[in-house]
Amino acid sequence: MTASSQRPEAAAGDSDPPRREHSRRRGAGVPPEVAARLRRAPALELRQLVRDHLTRFSLVDLRQTLLNPFVDGPILDELAGHRELTASREARAALARHRRTSQATAMRLVPTLFWRELADITLDTRIRPPVRRVAEKYLLQRLPQLAIGERIALARRSAPRTAAELVRDPDARVVAAVLGNPRLREGDVLDAAASRETPARLLDVIARDPRFGRRYGVRVALCRNPSAPFRVLFDLLPTLRHGDLESVTAVADHAALVRGRAEQLLEARHRHRAGARSRATIER
Repeated sequence: MTASSQRPEAAAGDSDPPRREHSRRRGAGVPPEVAARLRRAPALELRQLVRDHLTRFSLVDLRQTLLNPFVDGPILDELAGHRELTASREARAALARHRRTSQATAMRLVPTLFWRELADITLDTRIRPPVRRVAEKYLLQRLPQLAIGERIALARRSAPRTAAELVRDPDARVVAAVLGNPRLREGDVLDAAASRETPARLLDVIARDPRFGRRYGVRVALCRNPSAPFRVLFDLLPTLRHGDLESVTAVADHAALVRGRAEQLLEARHRHRAGARSRATIER
C-alpha cells in the first residue's frame, strides 16, 4: 500500500483539521486482560497478542504496545500494515516516530502526516537521519500552504534547515519568531542580511533582534546591503571597524547619503587618531 493510498488528503492539506479521531471510531479495543499485557509482555507473547487481536486494536492499544520495551521492527511493520488502524493520523504519526520502526515503513508513513507531526520528526534525534530528512523535505514543500499563525508556531521550534527557509519568509512576524529559535544558525541570518533580495522591512527586523542584531558579522552584512533601511544603516555604521567602514564606501549601489556618512565617520576617526598622536608627541 502506498502512502498516498493510505491518506491522500493528508499530503495536500495546509493545516490540521480538528482532532476528532478517537479510538472508538477505529478498533473496538482488545479485551481488558489483553490490554493489560500489551505494555509488559515479552517479545514472543507480544507478537502473538498482536497477531491474535490486531483487528480489534484501538489507538489506546497501539500506544500501549509502542511503550513495550520488547516491541520490534516486525511487530511494528505488522501494526503499520493494518489499514483500519492506520486510518488514524495519530496512529501513523506514532508509528513513524518510533525508533524501532523500519526505515521503509517510516518512509511510507511520513508523507501522510501533517506539518506538526513532520516538525516533531525533524527534531527527534532518536529517529533515523534519512527519515528525518524526508520529513523535512515534505515540511518544506508545505510551507507555502501554511497559514501565518502556523508558520509563526513552526518558526519558534523548527529544525535548522526549516529555520533557514523561514528567516526569509515574507511576513515580518515569522522572521521575528524564527530569530528567537535556538536552532537558527548565524550563517543563515548572515545570508539573509547580506541578500539584496531581502525586503527592507525584514532587514529592519534582523537589525532590531536582541540576539542576532548584536552580532558583528550581521551588522557588517546589513551595512553592506543597499536594501537596508537608512535608519538601520545610520545606526549601525558608527559601530563598524575601520576596514569594514571603508568597505561600505566601496559599495557602488549604496545611496550617496550612505557613502557620505561612512566617509564622514572615517574622516572623524582619522582626525581623532591624528590628534591623539599629536598629544602623545607633545607629552614626550
